[in-house]
Amino acid sequence: MQIRLGRLLCAAAVALSACASLQPEQAGQKLIGSDEGVVRSTFGTPTEVYQLAGGTRRWIYSRQPLGHEVYAADFDAAGKLSNYRQMLTENEIYQAKVGAWTKRDIEERFGKPKEPVQYYALMKREAWSYRMYKDGYQTAHFSCYFDDQGVLQQTMIIVDALGGDRRGRSR
Repeated sequence: MQIRLGRLLCAAAVALSACASLQPEQAGQKLIGSDEGVVRSTFGTPTEVYQLAGGTRRWIYSRQPLGHEVYAADFDAAGKLSNYRQMLTENEIYQAKVGAWTKRDIEERFGKPKEPVQYYALMKREAWSYRMYKDGYQTAHFSCYFDDQGVLQQTMIIVDALGGDRRGRSR
């Protein structure tokens, strides 16, 4: 009986792990209310950790630079998972406040850039870039441009016409 129970538990752990890697957002949503240990055992060590307002914390799971996703696991002050979502969506990107957000705000939302940081001397702008899917399927780059004080001055999404899309068609 104990061997059978052990096998069942092992099979359940493997199934959860497979779901977490194939459908991380859905797997994360099922963990809402769980403590940090459960999230870490499901998704592994986060790529970055940020202390946010009100005693909350955000763990970033970045699949950059070759992937198109950045997931955020938000924990309340008690250390329980309160939200898990994909951050590189147009809805999240459009919340960036030009003239108000800083590099730190962008890092807390999308993680540190994994693509090489560019500096455009004539514009006096530093550019960070993240790979994403525009409209959920078109490969694109989300770029943030900061002035020399580190304040966000512009954002843009540029479709990568050569990158193909999730529907399996090349462009």
